Amino acid sequence: MKKTLPFLLLAFLLIAGNASAQITTADKRILKAKEDSLSKYSQFLVMDSMTAGRMINDSIFTRALVRSLQVKNSFYYPFDSVMGVSKIYAPDSSFRIFTWNLQFDDYYSRQKGAIQMRTADGSLKLKPLQDVSEFSENPEDSLRDRLHWIGAVYYNIIKTQFNGKNYYTLFGFDPNGVRSSKKWIDVLTFDAKQEPVFGGPYFTFEKDSVKRKPAHRISLEYKKDARVLLNYVPDLNIILADHLVSESDEPENAWTLVPDGDNEAYKWENGKWVHIDKAFDFEIDMNNVDPYLGKPPMGDPILDRQGNTNEQKLQDKSEKNRQSEKKTSTPPVPPVKKKTKG
Repeated sequence: MKKTLPFLLLAFLLIAGNASAQITTADKRILKAKEDSLSKYSQFLVMDSMTAGRMINDSIFTRALVRSLQVKNSFYYPFDSVMGVSKIYAPDSSFRIFTWNLQFDDYYSRQKGAIQMRTADGSLKLKPLQDVSEFSENPEDSLRDRLHWIGAVYYNIIKTQFNGKNYYTLFGFDPNGVRSSKKWIDVLTFDAKQEPVFGGPYFTFEKDSVKRKPAHRISLEYKKDARVLLNYVPDLNIILADHLVSESDEPENAWTLVPDGDNEAYKWENGKWVHIDKAFDFEIDMNNVDPYLGKPPMGDPILDRQGNTNEQKLQDKSEKNRQSEKKTSTPPVPPVKKKTKG
């Protein structure tokens, strides 16, 4: 899949360039004017200090966005100056997704979004998304249509295939609440009527030591403002996720979870994202080291590679430590000076 990325990017640029050339000069002027308005509304949507003001601007922004997208071939217009709104294209340019966040207060927010499909005649085919996260007790275990969407502001999308079917894996952010944030992985497919379907039993844990049933989507909830990785890494061909631990020994409280420096992963195999408990498991080959740097410093471990204790080595080390403590605890005797005749 990594080798196809440059081709897909080139294909999209060619398609976008050709379609952009089909937008009339008059329509470009209209889109530019609408983009200027959308840019102002998107700023007020975030910056307005009053909840009512943000809600009003969200309503105005939504209506203005729909009117903008009704311009022929608007699919290829980037709306680059509209900040605070995610606008990501599918790798095959078959659709793009607009998503943004509406913050009501420190405790409550909701995500908004819509999928714009590419059409042959440049007309608008838009599928609004309705966030129902607040009404979902088990969002990781359910198939969703666009009216029952688990909201997120998407920051990446990748495409995989299996048995001739396209799967679009989405990576999103949710501010969630005052003490914790969330990141999501969701898989988007389209049914026979080209309606979007979110989720499915695509995340499996069959290779874990502790088995659990497949998940329809993955979420990471963690301490507010912590830096947490959850994204696809093309060079490794895997999804990489930070492993989280509680900084206060309260793993049941998600707002205490932070990365511990380890990583988990998901690898696409036979139409599933298979969980890998430990993404990196480095071992040093002591027989194959840099001749100029020499062997790395290494202690004398009490445990062998299987985790078993060497009792004799433990006793030897204990005796050595006792002798060392005895020497350091006895103050040195100063040398006796010989008397000299004077």
